[in-house]
Parts: sequence; C-alpha cells; structure tokens
Amino acid sequence: MTKKLLFCLACASLPASGWADTFAFEASDFALNPTFSDVQTFRFSIDLAVPVTPGAAYSDPALSGVDYQVSGDLDDTPSGFAAFALVRSIEGAEFYAQGSSMTFEIDAGADLSDGLQVSELTGTGVVFVFDAREVDTGRYHPPLFQLNADGTGSIRNSNNQGGINPASMEEVNVDYGEEYITELTFDPAALTLVAPKPEVILADGFESP
Repeated sequence: MTKKLLFCLACASLPASGWADTFAFEASDFALNPTFSDVQTFRFSIDLAVPVTPGAAYSDPALSGVDYQVSGDLDDTPSGFAAFALVRSIEGAEFYAQGSSMTFEIDAGADLSDGLQVSELTGTGVVFVFDAREVDTGRYHPPLFQLNADGTGSIRNSNNQGGINPASMEEVNVDYGEEYITELTFDPAALTLVAPKPEVILADGFESP
C-alpha cells in the first residue's frame, strides 16, 4: 500500500486548528486624496487567530496580533502637532481591551483560492471596518480605516479619548477626523486583503510494510 506524505509549505506557521489568515494592506494599494492634513503613509498587518471562511460574519474576531504604521503632516488640529508617526504592535487581547474593533462579512460564494478581495465582502455600503480606537492611552492618532463596496474608503483618526499625552500634556479628546482625513479609491475586484494560502503538495513514495 502506498501512503502519501502531506507536505505543507511554510508549515511552521500552521496553528493546530488550521491555517489562520492575515489581512495586509498599505498606502500603495490605493489612490490617495488627503482632504484634511496630509496623511499618505500607512501600512497594516492584522493576524487573525482563525481562518476566514465564505459565508461567515466577523465582529471582533479573535486576533493573534496587530501591527500598523501611520504617519503624516498635520494642519491645525487638537493635538497641536505639526506631524506624527505612529507605530503600534499589539497583542489581540490588548487591541480589543483598548477600545478597538473590527468587522466584516464574507460572501457565501467567495472563492478564496486566490485570496480575499474586497468585492467578496458582503454589503452595499461599508464592508470592512478596522477601528484602532484607543481609550485612556493618551494617543491622538490611532486610525479608523473603512472600505466601501463601491471602491471608496477612508483613513482618519478615530475618536480617541482619555489619558494624558506626554507631548501636549493635555488629556486626549478627539472626534473622528479632527486630526486627519484621507479618502481612498481602489478596484474592489483587484484589492486583495488576505493572500491565498500556500499550496499543499502531495508526494508519493512512502510504502507501508
């Protein structure tokens, strides 16, 4: 009898429950139109603790971790800063504990063999929300990132509240977009949020006794 050896590329990253997925996107994936302040540099990597599945809705899904960078020049804003460069690396539990959230839903007919495109998210309005809102941390600039089904979206500061900022020495209390707003456009069918999974290769050649 011939056995088949299951060989997984990059199998060191394979969790016991199956492949988890990573959302990854950056400024170069979009056409950018800063409408308040000048934020045109950002990069996000969001590691889910579970795989994405066609037909599933996700509201604050379990995360392994979040890494992001956002930077730019500022106009006259509540922080009083001329510019900022925010870099965050956060464990999943800490991300939600600080007041953040994430929501999206995948169409039941989505074909994930080539990854997850925005066009495969359900809804006719906002289809993806990543809100890195922070409460009581003293940061002005954690972002709210939104994508719409029609190929538009935005990145702006979230409504971050509470905590004394060490540079301004004032308590943070900003509403959405009071520090920066950049509008986004993209092709929903071409913008891939989650890369396709590595191939699984079956190799013959192992014989049982």
